[in-house]
Amino acid sequence: MRQKTLWIAIATLVGTIIGAGILGLPYVIAQAGFWTGVIDIVVLGFIVLLLYLYLGEVVLRTKGLHQLPGYAEKYLGSIGKKLMVFSMFFGNYGALIAYIIGVGAAASAIFGGSPLTYSLIFFAVVAFIIFIGLKAVGESELLMLPLIIGTIIFILAASTFHINVGNFTMFNLAKILVPYGIILFAFLGASAIPVLREQLIRNEKHMKKAIIIGVLIPIISYLIFAVAVVGVTGLSTTEVATIGLGQVIGTYMILIGNFLAIITMTTSFLALGLALKETYHYDYNVNKHLAWALTVFIPLMIALSGFTSFIKAIGISGVIAGGTEGTMIVLMAMKAKKHGNRKPEYKIPINWLVAIGLIVVFILGAGYYLWSII
Repeated sequence: MRQKTLWIAIATLVGTIIGAGILGLPYVIAQAGFWTGVIDIVVLGFIVLLLYLYLGEVVLRTKGLHQLPGYAEKYLGSIGKKLMVFSMFFGNYGALIAYIIGVGAAASAIFGGSPLTYSLIFFAVVAFIIFIGLKAVGESELLMLPLIIGTIIFILAASTFHINVGNFTMFNLAKILVPYGIILFAFLGASAIPVLREQLIRNEKHMKKAIIIGVLIPIISYLIFAVAVVGVTGLSTTEVATIGLGQVIGTYMILIGNFLAIITMTTSFLALGLALKETYHYDYNVNKHLAWALTVFIPLMIALSGFTSFIKAIGISGVIAGGTEGTMIVLMAMKAKKHGNRKPEYKIPINWLVAIGLIVVFILGAGYYLWSII
């Protein structure tokens, strides 16, 4: 039972992280140069792993259940809470809108018919699961995890005989920050860390292991997917990676790719939706039914308003939400070391040199990305 609980926690974190971002990674990696992109994925992946370990320690140093804004208020005051609320709501609502639109389009490509119809069906299913609560979300994530990994491995296998090794020779240091926004968005998942503690109640000693495995799986998955897509399509890689891949390999690859898109966006919607619901309920004392309604119906209304171009802004969402969130986590980690009211099950060293270095990465990366798209 304990082993299953650990894997539910891992699946929750993986499901939160791997979403629509994976489909945009090959395009920006191809534009920057394959090895440039690989370095970005590995470096940013391990920065995110360090951040989530810091956040896990913050959660374990604090009595009671909160979501990110609650921890920010405890350790950084009202300004910290406001910044974390902005980051979380901006990033999470943006992603939920994108997933409603994206799943509708992906399902339409597979089955035909109106994307709106599939978006509404998708919404009904995930809204119901979020309404049921934590256990249902954790169990659904656990079921989705092998599907995600299996589909990515299948795509690599199907692409093997179409790979041109010449597509792996590019490296351009001057473009090292080109993939920054999309990659950072692809690793967003901090809101799942407080959920992990709930899932690991009385088994908190497994929190560190769950976070490490839960971040390493997306890092490896992104590298595999990048090899498969960029290896086949090179500089012709499309913004939605599976479209160009399907054009080279065959129609069945478009079907498999869209299936991957649907399952990854579904798992992310469930985890992010639960995090928003808990933020309203735990940190703002909103009735749980109203918290659920605010969580699921706001993105639905925006998605149905015709705001279909939001996907184009998903990189900006990642930069702003990820950068703000990352900075807040670093500062919370510093404060929690001194002011936490519970003995944590693990400790990760941090000092001001490391803290300043991480914050500079977020500021420079965000500044370059926003400047590059203006």
